[in-house]
Amino acid sequence: MRVTLVARGASEFTIEVSLQQTILEIKQIIQQVLGVPVTSQTLTVSGWELLDGLDLEDYPIVTEGTKIDLAMKCTTQPHLENGSKILIVLEFSSRKINIEVDHRTETVRSLKEKIHIIDGTPIKRMALSFSGRAMDEDFRNLSEYGICEFSEIAVFLKPMSRLVADPPSRRLGLVVQTSSSLLDGASIPLEMKDSSTVNELRQVLLVRKILPMDDYIFIHKQRIMRDNRSLRSYGVENGDCLYVFKGTVSREGY
Repeated sequence: MRVTLVARGASEFTIEVSLQQTILEIKQIIQQVLGVPVTSQTLTVSGWELLDGLDLEDYPIVTEGTKIDLAMKCTTQPHLENGSKILIVLEFSSRKINIEVDHRTETVRSLKEKIHIIDGTPIKRMALSFSGRAMDEDFRNLSEYGICEFSEIAVFLKPMSRLVADPPSRRLGLVVQTSSSLLDGASIPLEMKDSSTVNELRQVLLVRKILPMDDYIFIHKQRIMRDNRSLRSYGVENGDCLYVFKGTVSREGY
């Protein structure tokens, strides 16, 4: 059956689950999709917390289409491995959103991708600024800009400008890894152009009958991959692994 996970300030996404799955297994899927550690997750339905050691069938209130609320814990002290996770504030024109990032490994580009998922702001027109300094080098880590706990990063749209030609396409050798509930966790080698869209990848898998006809979520380095975007835009490199789960992802207004 399908259930919908709802997180404050993030996407709603639907996943395929079975009543025999434990709450811990559901949290592990969420970690793959959103990058939120299992230990930082609290799942509730109608105010009832879902406990790790129990199965979904232990909760009669969870049925087809149920919406499960996802709360993500955060503290002002280093609370995850090596203290690398911090809470930052994204400041939009009319609101602010708190999100958790790894300030040592998170780049400006990967932060933009997360903002796109959360808010829908186009990546090509997105500009970030911290303490009056433009964060205009996508490959740099947040730590190189002095980002720390509760830093406020301004998010705004750049004016339209002339288009820059895309670089030539490259061939990539990929591995598509399915979940344990899908094809028994198969590893599928595949070759695609880096300019190919996620939807084109999906169609190749369907046409070759590698995957059955259904809805799937593709994940690369803990980021949800949108159908209309290219593999290149997600930084997919030769030899990378893409994870696939049954389900759909949606966001209001997307």
